[in-house]
Amino acid sequence: MSTDHTPKIVGIVWGLLILNTLGSTGAQTIIPLPRSLIQMVTMGALVAAFALALAANLRLRIRASAFVFLLTLLLVPSVISSANLESGFGALFRCARLALFIGTLWLLSHWWDGSLTFVRYHIRMYFAVLGSVAAGLVISPGAALPGLYGGRLVGALWPLTPPQIGQYAAVIIGLTVLLVLGRRTDRTSAAVVIVPSLVLLALTHTRTATLGLLIGLALAISSLILTSAPARRFFAWAVLCAAVAAVGFASALQAWFLRGQSQENFTSLTGRAKVWHALLAAPRTTTEYLFGAGLGDKSFGGLPIDNSWLAVYNDQGMTGVALVAAIIIVLGGVALLRPPSLSRACAIFLISYCAIASYTEAGLGDASPYLLHLALAASLLAAPAAATPLSAPEVPRRRVPRWAQRSEVT
Repeated sequence: MSTDHTPKIVGIVWGLLILNTLGSTGAQTIIPLPRSLIQMVTMGALVAAFALALAANLRLRIRASAFVFLLTLLLVPSVISSANLESGFGALFRCARLALFIGTLWLLSHWWDGSLTFVRYHIRMYFAVLGSVAAGLVISPGAALPGLYGGRLVGALWPLTPPQIGQYAAVIIGLTVLLVLGRRTDRTSAAVVIVPSLVLLALTHTRTATLGLLIGLALAISSLILTSAPARRFFAWAVLCAAVAAVGFASALQAWFLRGQSQENFTSLTGRAKVWHALLAAPRTTTEYLFGAGLGDKSFGGLPIDNSWLAVYNDQGMTGVALVAAIIIVLGGVALLRPPSLSRACAIFLISYCAIASYTEAGLGDASPYLLHLALAASLLAAPAAATPLSAPEVPRRRVPRWAQRSEVT
């Protein structure tokens, strides 16, 4: 299937899915937005995305996808655990949201053909989100860099936290760099995306996003070294610049990385480790161990879990952990088996980034940007649809008269 045949409505659906996963909690905005209003916008975006995807795919043509299939299986422990209402009626609401999210991905899978179409959708939408962050910074620097977050950049127009902004910036920087190396975009257009995104990433002081960007790009570019001269040159220059920065700016980089934290606070991952230990030490029934306590708000004891694996363990139990692990392993295995290509490199970057971020960020077990990144990776790893051969028109058989048949016999 050619990318030219992808309807424009598909890009709108992808943008609505991104809008749905922006979340409803975060920093205080310049104009206070009620949480109910934000939830109405995000949930309305998901319902609209499903309706538009259904309208674009009325024949319900879908492609086989191990990724979406495993996500569908993840609904089973989610529903089983949420039906107990241990996490309240909100758990059932989150299950319905996840089901609608997965249903939309099934409908979009018809257009997953290994092309870069969805990569461009991804970059454009997240760049628009970062544009709103930059606008908030210009309009009200005090609201965008509040003391509550230690002077880190937040969303002043839409409630976005520093880790969210850092994640969006890192992902589109990595994808744009790969597009440049693959000569699928010009350097001027790439600079328009990369330079401001780098500035916003630096202002968020997000270590996870920075490490995910660097390691993910290193793995992705390594997959292109044998087949791409630009990738080899970029890799060589990147190693040289990293060595110079490590020597000349070691103290500045260390100060940025520590964010003024004490050694004890840094070692405990800003207090995350204490929450993790408490969650693992909490008693659980056999049902809770296998299927979790139901889809919650990714917190334990009123504190954020900030770890995808422990959040899945808390919400969907060991069954959910096994399914999420299978998703990462399957996508990674398929990426390794694919021949070198730009699509494969982008998929490797996304899978690596999500795997790294899963240690300090939650989201792999519920509708989230991380699942959208992995869905994008799945679309990049999908084999192109085989063209249906045109059958030759049937030639009508001519009736042979009986006298002609007798003459042939004689």
